[in-house]
Amino acid sequence: MQLSWQDLGTGRADAANDATIEFAGFITTPLPTPRTNHCLLVPEPPCCAGCIPRDPLGAVEVFAASPIPVTGRLVRLTGTWRRSADDTHHWHYQLHNARLTEPAGWSAVGRRFVLTGAPLMCLAAVAAPQQQAAAQQQQTAARQAIGSVTTVDIHSHAGHINRVRDGSFGFGPVAEPMTEGGMTAVCFAIVSDSPTHRVIDGRIRPYRSPEPGELYAYAQRAFQRLHDMIEHEHLAVITNAASLTAARGGKPSAIVAAEGGDFLEGQPDRVDEAYERWQLRHLQLTHYRVNELGDIQTEPPEHGGLTDAGAEVIRRCNRRGVVVDVAHGTFDLVQRAASVTTKPLVLSHTSLTPSPGPRSRQISPDHARLIAQTGGVIGVWPPQSIFIDLNAMAYGMAKLADVVGVDHVGLGSDMLGLVGPGAFSSYSQLPDLAAAMLAVGFSAGDVGKVLGGNYTRVFAATMT
Repeated sequence: MQLSWQDLGTGRADAANDATIEFAGFITTPLPTPRTNHCLLVPEPPCCAGCIPRDPLGAVEVFAASPIPVTGRLVRLTGTWRRSADDTHHWHYQLHNARLTEPAGWSAVGRRFVLTGAPLMCLAAVAAPQQQAAAQQQQTAARQAIGSVTTVDIHSHAGHINRVRDGSFGFGPVAEPMTEGGMTAVCFAIVSDSPTHRVIDGRIRPYRSPEPGELYAYAQRAFQRLHDMIEHEHLAVITNAASLTAARGGKPSAIVAAEGGDFLEGQPDRVDEAYERWQLRHLQLTHYRVNELGDIQTEPPEHGGLTDAGAEVIRRCNRRGVVVDVAHGTFDLVQRAASVTTKPLVLSHTSLTPSPGPRSRQISPDHARLIAQTGGVIGVWPPQSIFIDLNAMAYGMAKLADVVGVDHVGLGSDMLGLVGPGAFSSYSQLPDLAAAMLAVGFSAGDVGKVLGGNYTRVFAATMT
């Protein structure tokens, strides 16, 4: 008998008490370990231990017959199903004497991608020479797919641009890996609230309030460092739709972005200043502190979503031609932002999950649909705690495309901004990601849309 996450809390799950069942999910443990015989099974890989669901129906407690490898991949377990008889027990369901069966990776991907990708799943069964030839063909097809569009990473800190307080720290290579992988343009984001947050117990948290004018002054230094990196790497600066479209096949290019509108300090006219002085063309409203513009996913809400100042900043961005990014914002913030904006919204770096935890950076299908309804784009990011490799990341993109449509999916690497390692850590890997996307059923045209075409469309719509 098979049970799914949708069965939890229903009569079907309760009626299976003491039956042998099969169940799929992701293993999570409070401490890192290569193997475990007592763990939780959750519907999506948590980005950290703090993201374990609080909902008693959001996890299944597992007691394994023998230690199970903790790999970060989707697994299928068989065991004895138990409904907790103790109402005070945190988890309502348990799986006893659990054993690992075959991986269940394809069950997490929508039907359209399973069917279209099915012929490629059989590659493992062919002889080695045929495998090599098929792999080479796929790499060629991947490079053709990304070579036909303006490729864009819609959220990045590559080049060590955020080492603002260490003025002697040099820049990391950017242009070379972009050229090697075929990445046309990158949205390089300064972090305007950086002085006020740090990693606490594995999570990024604000730890103090800024002084008046502090984050504005910090952002000026951050913008300057970004422009210094652009000059050092000989990047072109994208300031309008024509220059983004024309960038394909030319020198690697940069779009100036800001993660967190904290430097505005609630003053919408500073959008104009950043637009003129620093060539800002992409603004993320919030980051890791609840600021004057709205609430964030990782802290308790204070404003009920987007503030009036935040709404006015969106209107100002719409008029000037600055992409509005609602990453890190709460569902309520995004809901009001969607009602205010006259241009498509971007949510630059996240991933889809059926039921996000109360402080999770992942988003629900309804959250994703809000962005798509504006004509916008959602960037899928690559933390290895969520996507163990590029194949898993491609699955995540496919799942999101099944929910919102392929026209609303993008790439947001958050390069050099992740707390832990990422599956996509260099722009030289772009062809490998494209090949993984082809393998899960994306067409070559769809690969081009996700890896740049969709953002190029949104950028052009914002400029008009």
